[in-house]
Amino acid sequence: MKLATRIFFCGFFIVLVLHTHPATSQEVEDEGEFNYDEKSERGPSRWGEIRPEWSMCGHGTMQSPIDLLNKRVEVVSHLGRLKRSYKLGYATLKNRGHDMMLKWEGGAGYIQINETQYVLNQCHWHSPSEHTINGRKFDLEVHLVHESSDGKVAVIGIMYKIGRPDSFLSSLIDHLKAITNTNEAESVAGLIDPRNIKIGSRKYYRYQGSLTIPPCTQNVSWTIVRKVRTVTQEQVKLLRVAVHDASDTNARPLQPINKRMVHLYRPSDPKDD
Repeated sequence: MKLATRIFFCGFFIVLVLHTHPATSQEVEDEGEFNYDEKSERGPSRWGEIRPEWSMCGHGTMQSPIDLLNKRVEVVSHLGRLKRSYKLGYATLKNRGHDMMLKWEGGAGYIQINETQYVLNQCHWHSPSEHTINGRKFDLEVHLVHESSDGKVAVIGIMYKIGRPDSFLSSLIDHLKAITNTNEAESVAGLIDPRNIKIGSRKYYRYQGSLTIPPCTQNVSWTIVRKVRTVTQEQVKLLRVAVHDASDTNARPLQPINKRMVHLYRPSDPKDD
């Protein structure tokens, strides 16, 4: 085989590999390389310098979280109701280093956005909330992370303020305590139904952003539920204590919105609200 022909086929193979194996879009599962201390060399403003593949954390223009400020929000009715089709699935509760992640084996159903199905893979919690509404932070935020068959990511965020217990977290207390009282990083949670994660409102914000932890991948479709739900102080504390993390927060600072559009879905029929 002539040299030029060999070079052509080698080049073609490399391009084929690059296109069939896109860079991972998922959050890191070992959070030991970064932290949330702004004074640290591994704090949020330096995440993009820690690893080359995390550069988007420092240079991305569509980063999350953001402040959902009323004057930036366009109220619309065309987005339609949030289509969730979740199912019971086996899950494991894992201490990633700075947060607790509940991961379903093989997914636990899906959401549908613009004809694309995104499978629910995991959820995890941040305290205080990462997103804000008109500058106001809340006590907790859960992220339900979904992925489509072609690697696109969609996240649903639900915020909580201190009040009545959250029933879904109440169902996980024994598993959280099991991790709190041991050095083990995982606890088998068994069959967990994500339909028990309550939303309570059909209003939601929608915008394009990023993962809020490295690698800070962009073009994430964010859905933030407008209704702020309640959680107890003890539940928030247990989530923090369980990770054995010296920090009292795992919330990334707000990122510039950079003229992005933020929509608020409001049903046109008041009966649907």
